[in-house]
Amino acid sequence: MKDYLKYIIIGLVFITAPFLQQLGVLSSSSIIVLGTVMFYSIVGIGLNVLLGYSGLISLGTAGFMGLGAYISAYLTSDLGLPFIVSLIISVSVPLLIGLVIGLISLRIEGYYLAIATLGVAEIFRQVFVELDFLTGGFSGKNASYPNFIFFQMNRTWSYILIAVFLVGILIITHNIVYSRSGRALLTMRGSEAAAQAMGIDLLKYRLLAFGIATLYAAIGGVLYVHFIRFAYPSGWNVNLSLQILAVIVIGGMRTINGPIIGSIIVFGVPELILKQLPVIGNIDGLAYIFTGILIIVVILFYPNGLIYLGHDIKKLWKKEKVHEQTLSSH
Repeated sequence: MKDYLKYIIIGLVFITAPFLQQLGVLSSSSIIVLGTVMFYSIVGIGLNVLLGYSGLISLGTAGFMGLGAYISAYLTSDLGLPFIVSLIISVSVPLLIGLVIGLISLRIEGYYLAIATLGVAEIFRQVFVELDFLTGGFSGKNASYPNFIFFQMNRTWSYILIAVFLVGILIITHNIVYSRSGRALLTMRGSEAAAQAMGIDLLKYRLLAFGIATLYAAIGGVLYVHFIRFAYPSGWNVNLSLQILAVIVIGGMRTINGPIIGSIIVFGVPELILKQLPVIGNIDGLAYIFTGILIIVVILFYPNGLIYLGHDIKKLWKKEKVHEQTLSSH
């Protein structure tokens, strides 16, 4: 329960945002940005399980997000299905496709696997353009806030729903990572030959890793379309997949909370801070250039991820304190 408490606290911190908006501390646009940070954190956590813990790379994350988003928008807006029903269907389809890719991954790996998943994402993107009845084509697809039988959510409740999903995903991932499955994934990442020698079923755990990554991506897509309430094909491109990859690199590989920090840096800082600055905010695109520079600086000087920054500062402070005590004793 102690381990879960920190995840619950993270959720509560995010949930305070709508109340701060009512007090005039945060703007309406800030709520949208923080919601964006949360659902991209969910997607980043899934990719971190795949890349960080199992050592398998995918550049198709955006495609699976888009697939989940469009299916859910179609089922709720066009067919009038309840949100829960659409959620189950919308994550099941990408999950099945992810498991198929997991099977394919037994034959290819490394850069070839990355290119294969990138190809899958590009196929999805073209399908999003061509299937007008499902996606709206280039015009995009509208969606509404989630509805639960007799309760139609507004933006505030949709935001809180994303926070609840984030906490649930954090707890579920914690249980997976700190279990036999997590140890098997790490062993497989280190050496597949050693993993096989220890009796670890590579097929089973590759399917598990791809299943988790695609499931979380689809959930993120569903939450996206019902919070932003609009999706268009060009949004689900390789650039988004690379941004999510940057999220886990910046936040910290093989960590559960790291993608949240990475998502704040990649998706939150440009909108909440940089665009509010006098000069940077007045020039279109300049905020994202500074974000790119920040990413490069982090990778160069803090390759393990910013998740360890607080721990290292605390360690340095204790070291300085001991040094001062040693000097005073002399």
